[in-house]
Amino acid sequence: MAIHKMNLQPKYFDFIKDGTKRIELRLYDEKRSQIQLDDIIEFSKSEQDKIRTKVVGLLRYKSFKDLFEDFDISILADQTMTKTELLNVLQKFYPPDKQAKYGVVGIRLQLF
Repeated sequence: MAIHKMNLQPKYFDFIKDGTKRIELRLYDEKRSQIQLDDIIEFSKSEQDKIRTKVVGLLRYKSFKDLFEDFDISILADQTMTKTELLNVLQKFYPPDKQAKYGVVGIRLQLF
C-alpha cells in the first residue's frame, strides 16, 4: 500500500470531503499509473486542509468523454455541475492530445 499526494481546487476538494465526488478524474500518466487498489490518496486544498481516501477502483478510458458516458455527474463532481461544464474544466488541464497519448483514469474513492 502506497500513499499518493494530490492537490485539488477547493470546490472539488469539498465535493470529495462531503462524499459527493466519489471518482477522481486524472490523466493516466506516469504518476497516476503507479496507483494501485487499496492505496491511500491524500488530497490537499491547502497546507492545513487535507483528507485521506482509499482507492477502491481504477477505471481506464481513452478520454474523459468516454468515461462520462458510463457515470452520472452526481459521483463525478456534484449535481450543481453538468457533464459539459466538468469536461470543459478537465480539458483545460488535460487537452485532448494528452488524453489521446496517455488515456485517462477514474479513481474510485472511499473516505476514511
